[in-house]
Amino acid sequence: MSAYTIAKQVMAEAIEKAAAAGHDEQALARALMSEVIAVYKKARTQQDIASELNFLANNLDDDEEYAFMRP
Repeated sequence: MSAYTIAKQVMAEAIEKAAAAGHDEQALARALMSEVIAVYKKARTQQDIASELNFLANNLDDDEEYAFMRP
């Protein structure tokens, strides 16, 4: 099972749990993003994390090709 498949399953489960606790998807996504960044900080520099986030922000359009694919 790929990491992406696991992440998708975890997200679906988290959305259900958050909804049951009265939280919306956007609040959950913000909280999860904070947790992802905390994990990134364990092994990556701030500049590397910022580059990753900038890349994702610059490639939000699902209909366009990525300007650059990370290895």
